[in-house]
Amino acid sequence: MKVKAVRLYGADDLRLEEFQLPEIKEDEILVRVISDSICMSTYKLLKQGKAHKRCPQNVDTHPIIIGHEFAGDIVKVGAKWRHEFKPGEKFAQQPALNYKGRLDSPGYSYEYCGGAATYCIMPHEVMELGCLLHYDGDAYFGASLGEPMSCVIGGYKVMYHTNKQNYDHAMGVKPAGNVLILGGCGPMGLGALEYPLVLEKKPARVVVTDVDEGRISRAKQLVSPEMAAKHGVELVYVNAASPEGGAEKLKALTGGHGYDDVFVFAPIRPLAEMGDALLAFDGCLNFFAGPSDPNFKALVNLYNCHYTSTHILGSTGGNTEDLKEALRLSAANRLRPSVMVSHICGIDAIAETTARLPDIRAGKILSYTHFDLPLTALEDFEKLGKESGGKENKLFARLHESCQAHGGLWNSHAESVLLEHFGVGGPSV
Repeated sequence: MKVKAVRLYGADDLRLEEFQLPEIKEDEILVRVISDSICMSTYKLLKQGKAHKRCPQNVDTHPIIIGHEFAGDIVKVGAKWRHEFKPGEKFAQQPALNYKGRLDSPGYSYEYCGGAATYCIMPHEVMELGCLLHYDGDAYFGASLGEPMSCVIGGYKVMYHTNKQNYDHAMGVKPAGNVLILGGCGPMGLGALEYPLVLEKKPARVVVTDVDEGRISRAKQLVSPEMAAKHGVELVYVNAASPEGGAEKLKALTGGHGYDDVFVFAPIRPLAEMGDALLAFDGCLNFFAGPSDPNFKALVNLYNCHYTSTHILGSTGGNTEDLKEALRLSAANRLRPSVMVSHICGIDAIAETTARLPDIRAGKILSYTHFDLPLTALEDFEKLGKESGGKENKLFARLHESCQAHGGLWNSHAESVLLEHFGVGGPSV
């Protein structure tokens, strides 16, 4: 069948193309992609090309489909999996396979499997590892955003603390402790602000910094200190570029104790070094943001590592259980992955948007792959909807009305309006 997809041929070489998808084998599954959220990790793949650890070395002759945060409908099931999957049902997927020690992953490594496509083929290892999930949610974007939210959940779960009695490691952020999220008002940071509010053993205080006042203001509206207080968590926003953003002022917010858990959400050396300096006794630092530079380094205080038991780790991605938890919490309306979303676009805008991602300074960008649509901010819906004439403007008017009814957030009704407008049917197709 003929499909349309955005394919990578090498560093800085993305192309939107039409090509023939082969027939599936008995151990594969054909899916129709509906939504794919664009990730900064794909930008890193674009800049590095073959130098990226997940990119195949023959990508110039066997290009890969980008996009790993995708969801859609199952279309055709190979004989091996017919007992488990049926055509017409929705799916979510976990791209972090780690199959037999390999780094191959949908959206990074496969010629026929990625989210920036109208259709793609799930290879056998996805199903063998239980990474193709049944999804019963009412919106495709919820499943797409389950993957980035699973990364946040995994980031919280890998934190650990020790004791001197038996050396056991207590996993997770310290209950009733202090959490610091540096560079945390971007899309992933917003997810990281939502998750501690649903933890059974919550931190007492979460402090989040950023240098962009616009992003801080938006974050305060979406995850407000008042909302956090209702969940028993003190939430404090600090502009790191202001006098209140210095290390001493941040430490003072904890009464001089320091931070039990620190997340670094931007690969910036001074940020990492500040996080290390603000660790409390037995504090844990998670360098969450993956750098593009393989030689990225920062100074750490090994005196504190030795005498005050500070420790550093890095986390990348979540596992399948994290994804299931994200989908479950979202379905129960306990997590709102839509706080991440700031823009939508069609398949025609994916390549350029990915190439410009650091400059756009957006939240999560949701792409819908069965139609063309310029990159459009949710906050621009009202203005576009008021412009005179044209069917497309009526669309934006309806989208604005829907988002306003949901606190300014992208939502399942808005998605259904969008898909209906472009004639994209449901999973029975």
